Amino acid sequence: MMTTPRTLPVARRIAELPNYPFVAISQRIQELKAQGIHVTRMDMGSPDLPPPPIVIETMLQAVQRSDMHGYSNYRGTPAFRKAVARYYKRRFDVELDPDTEVLPLLGSKEGIVNLMLALVGEGDVVLVPSLSYPAYASGAHLAQAEVVTLPMRPENGFLPVLEDIPQQARQKARLLWLNFPNNPTSAFCSLDYYADAVAFCQAHNILLASDNAYMEVVFDGEGPAPSVLQVPNAKSTAVEFMTLSKSFNMAGWRLGAMVGNAEAVSALLTVKSNMDSGHFLPTYEAGIVALDQTSDEWIRERNARYAARRDRIVEVAPTIGLEISEPPRGALYVWAKVVGMNDEEYALRALNEAHVSVAYGSMYGEDGRGYIRMSLGVADDELEDALERLYKTFGIR
Repeated sequence: MMTTPRTLPVARRIAELPNYPFVAISQRIQELKAQGIHVTRMDMGSPDLPPPPIVIETMLQAVQRSDMHGYSNYRGTPAFRKAVARYYKRRFDVELDPDTEVLPLLGSKEGIVNLMLALVGEGDVVLVPSLSYPAYASGAHLAQAEVVTLPMRPENGFLPVLEDIPQQARQKARLLWLNFPNNPTSAFCSLDYYADAVAFCQAHNILLASDNAYMEVVFDGEGPAPSVLQVPNAKSTAVEFMTLSKSFNMAGWRLGAMVGNAEAVSALLTVKSNMDSGHFLPTYEAGIVALDQTSDEWIRERNARYAARRDRIVEVAPTIGLEISEPPRGALYVWAKVVGMNDEEYALRALNEAHVSVAYGSMYGEDGRGYIRMSLGVADDELEDALERLYKTFGIR
């Protein structure tokens, strides 16, 4: 007797969740790989260079210790929390209480989503910039909150204009996301902009969540990007996500922290204590060394390599059907306007003909239409090969 396969029911919040934008790209890349075709991945913002050697050495030593293989505390180790606090004091002159204002994360992505599970729900509004990391919107959807999109346009330097947020959205909003240096546009904001955002959130009882993932990926001799917590009294209404992924080339290590407002830290801890059991202890040990002992010279040299790749892409851009109005000052991306076709067509041709994967702007939303994002996390020689293949596909002499 044949039985009819049953369809597994899924929760409405999952059925209504938009597909993560990079899934389709990854599937096509796997298809090409199955055909023996190598694809240069310029769609993902993943560093191609290793962490500082002392970080790796610390990890190797820590895994050999017998006391490093049990569960860690839900709040991470006190030593790592103190290292995060020391880092913020040294880089931003910001004081943090490591016991109440620092919470280690399994990479910032899980913290971003779990913060929304902790703070928002049905009937609440989450304010999300139109060009931003997809986890902000997907986390809000999982929490069954409403997403109100804030336009990001080139005439405003890709900065959301907070004064334009509708009054009804302000009244229902519980959370505002900001991300500078920005993914995908590489836009920067000033400390004055953060001060205005803090004042806006204080006036409307909104938590400001700053995702400062690229704080140390800054070019042309500039120091770290500003922290929202440098604004006086920001901790009354703001938290910041920091991650070792981009700052110290530790993307696969999945280590970061949320810092700032103690009530938000406590709420996120409540969610996390029901979700995970902390990190592998040697990872905390390596993270402490990354935060305490990474030299300014190492950061400058790493950023100089990214900047050289940026300069090469900017130089070649007019010959491969792209326009770049202003070279990025930081982050891991070049945001380029497509000439002569739409952004999705460019990305598909780049992948299928040149075997170079890029992120097309409209995958982020309507304000990204007509743009592509190219990652700088590609080895120098592979970048040259990729640019040559793009020239053969789109070449404009």
